[in-house]
Amino acid sequence: MAQPAVIEVRRSDRRRRMVSARREGDTVIVFIPGWMSDSEERRWVDEMVRRLERSEARRRSPARKGDAELRRRSMELSRRYLDGRAEPHTVRWVPPMRTRWASCTPADATIRISERLRDVPSWVVDYVLIHELAHLLEPGHDTRFWAWVHRYPRAERAMGYLEGLSAAAGLGMLGIDGEEPEAEPEAATG
Repeated sequence: MAQPAVIEVRRSDRRRRMVSARREGDTVIVFIPGWMSDSEERRWVDEMVRRLERSEARRRSPARKGDAELRRRSMELSRRYLDGRAEPHTVRWVPPMRTRWASCTPADATIRISERLRDVPSWVVDYVLIHELAHLLEPGHDTRFWAWVHRYPRAERAMGYLEGLSAAAGLGMLGIDGEEPEAEPEAATG
């Protein structure tokens, strides 16, 4: 990841020992104790930026690099969670969609993933891929469809993440496909 555009240091006399950092947009905010010297501050800022970038790099999916990697990841997920039965012809990133995160056309086995998802954690992209791959097996949002989707252990967590992302951005997106999903089976909502 490239060096952040802005680094903001926040000192606090109440903070005794712990140094922490977080990203807000292009800004990295580093929180340090008020007693630290300027040289310690520089050392800790450099260290915390490195740690934050390493953490973000671990969360990034190789699928973000391009369509070929996105398709490779979808095939790996199909093997792992869908018994290798979902075989998309193409999987590609597309410009942001207005009402959905992704779409699938089972007739020609194509999957399109919105570029809005390029910066979400990799487990969320994986969920979206699983959701669309499941449409290659079951076109609707019925009980059989959700049984496939819930083979992915982070499905519920990813759905919550996407709902929160949609709400925070004011996008008004309902579900992955832009429709309110049908009721899920009781056993899968766990």
